[in-house]
Amino acid sequence: MTAVADHPDSAQAPTARPPRRWLARVLVALASLLAFFALHSLWLDRQLLDTDNWTAASSKMLDNPAIRDQTAAFLTDQLYENVDVQAEIASALPPRFQFLAEPAAGVLRDRVQTRANNLLTRPKVQLLWEKANRAAHEMLMRVLQGGGTIVSSQGGVVVLDLKALLAEVEQETGLGGRVQSALPADAAQITILQSDELDTAQDAANVIDGLPIVLLGLSLLLFGAALLTTPGYRRQVVRGFGIGLVLAGLAALAVASIAGDAIVDELATTAALEPAVRGVWGIYVTLLVQAATAAIFYGAVLILGAWLAGPQSWAVSSRRFLAPYMRQTALAYAVFAVLLLVVIAWWAPTPAMRNPVTAVLLAVLLTGGFEGLRRVTAREFPAVASVVPATTH
Repeated sequence: MTAVADHPDSAQAPTARPPRRWLARVLVALASLLAFFALHSLWLDRQLLDTDNWTAASSKMLDNPAIRDQTAAFLTDQLYENVDVQAEIASALPPRFQFLAEPAAGVLRDRVQTRANNLLTRPKVQLLWEKANRAAHEMLMRVLQGGGTIVSSQGGVVVLDLKALLAEVEQETGLGGRVQSALPADAAQITILQSDELDTAQDAANVIDGLPIVLLGLSLLLFGAALLTTPGYRRQVVRGFGIGLVLAGLAALAVASIAGDAIVDELATTAALEPAVRGVWGIYVTLLVQAATAAIFYGAVLILGAWLAGPQSWAVSSRRFLAPYMRQTALAYAVFAVLLLVVIAWWAPTPAMRNPVTAVLLAVLLTGGFEGLRRVTAREFPAVASVVPATTH
């Protein structure tokens, strides 16, 4: 086998001129940078503007002990802020024992918080929490998408209403219906969006809604332009974009970690709050971690494909070994189809592989890459004997 045959990249097309190589490198670098920003925009779009994802993330919060503790403390504070518990207890005591109302209210506070924490582990109460979060996000999306009567009737304010959970707490602690009837309309409500933030929030939502498609599209277009610009340099372009995707994914993970530390420092006003804030961030950043991990996976696949088509001795040996099988189109595609089904339909290591539309798109792209490798191998080793020996007559 000649040296030229062992280097299919240089044998099949004229070497790209240095200026074009530099242009291809710039295009790949820009494509990788856009991929980095696309990961964050995709995360914001899926996490903030998708009600199912928002609700799923919110539901996971009560599985975190630190978040559950703080939620129970919030409900207890709301009960004591909106209701004169001491007076309620005093009304149930005989006149001669009125002096016990104040210490009893203090003792009861610890009992309320403990019971609230236990309640938050029960399926019925978790379902109330999930419904409250879904209702809040649905209202948020109606406001962000124009509002209509919601804006005028609610003043553009979106709240998470936990009054149903507070009612469960007061029932569990034995205070009865007196406390529930005394609760004001705004008790146990957490403001998500203020009216003076409405315009900014709507503008941000409009940008986030279309940004992932734009950034991903531009990234792939720049990658395609780099391939077209340098016909004899395509393997290096594929490898470069693969490295760029890996770096984009790693950088996104680093940003998530750094941003998490900054958010914890900003929002955790006390040491007791830090585990809860970190827990919330860890839950809501899950989709970003998934997207970043997927980018690393796709990048690794591109790098492996580029190396397999490269001039390294192990790559040439691999192609020589595969050549007899690659030359038999039906056999090659049968094996490839099985591998594709195992990776995409069964393993599905990335969210895109679990979505029918993107799974089909990935399958098409992988098929194109496989066909390119099959043709290169067939041209490189045309004299390799067939796997099935010819019948001798």
